[in-house]
Amino acid sequence: MTNDRRASQLNEVILWATAQPNIRAALLTSSLTNPIAPVDAFSDLDIDLVVDNYEEFLQDDSWISNFGSIITTIVEGEEPFDGRCSSRMVLYEDYSKIDFLIFSVNKFREEVTMSPLHEDWDIGYKVLVDKDGLTTNMPSPTHSAFNIQKPDEEKFLWVLNNYWWDMTYVAKCLARDELYYAKFMSEQIMRFEHQQVLLEWYIGSQHNWNVTTNKYGRLFKKYLSAEMWQRATATFAGADLEDNWRALFAYAELGREIGQYLSSHLGYPYPSELDRKITAYLLHARAGGLK
Repeated sequence: MTNDRRASQLNEVILWATAQPNIRAALLTSSLTNPIAPVDAFSDLDIDLVVDNYEEFLQDDSWISNFGSIITTIVEGEEPFDGRCSSRMVLYEDYSKIDFLIFSVNKFREEVTMSPLHEDWDIGYKVLVDKDGLTTNMPSPTHSAFNIQKPDEEKFLWVLNNYWWDMTYVAKCLARDELYYAKFMSEQIMRFEHQQVLLEWYIGSQHNWNVTTNKYGRLFKKYLSAEMWQRATATFAGADLEDNWRALFAYAELGREIGQYLSSHLGYPYPSELDRKITAYLLHARAGGLK
């Protein structure tokens, strides 16, 4: 989406919200209001709407067509948002995208008086429409809600223990030629519950814990050296079993290197004996000892 189209679409939202009696406030949030967030042609609009007659408003979604012809919409109720709001995520035929969060007036009032400011707004926000002064006392965003947090020793050792433990599942699956389960463990559990965390800590430690890499490592390439980026991406594999074995041992090597670095940097112990024994297990499985 071009900058001109995005600006035009944002103006359409403002004009519409201003003219609708049941819309009491509208805010632009997320990357477009964060001075340190990367923005490009794929960046969408994130709009918070504060409405009267909340339940009635949610019964009719025809209003989303005011901003373009629609390809598809995802409708979500309050459950994914801990009861805060509902959402409508819309992809339009010009490939623009708007994510709407819809708040009742009462719920919004509760949210804006809470301290600290909710992370969705602390990332950044801009008030577009406010008919009743609902946003008057909202604190200014710090743009730091998702900064990487320094772990304590218990959390550090918990992640490393799981980092090594879950490799045994992948080894067994590869030895059994069970690729789908191996991929579930390596690409969902291991990568995003363990490796992502270690890489975030590694980057955080090099930036005085005053940095964010966005969701699921989106900005890892920006903050990792070319060599470390190559080491991290070497843990990906295709469908070939041999390639998955290679990636598994690359995963082990990366965890060892970053784990030992963080252990020294943070002053926490590194589980060397666990590393040694799980590595032996992986080699045993690779040699066919678990078939």
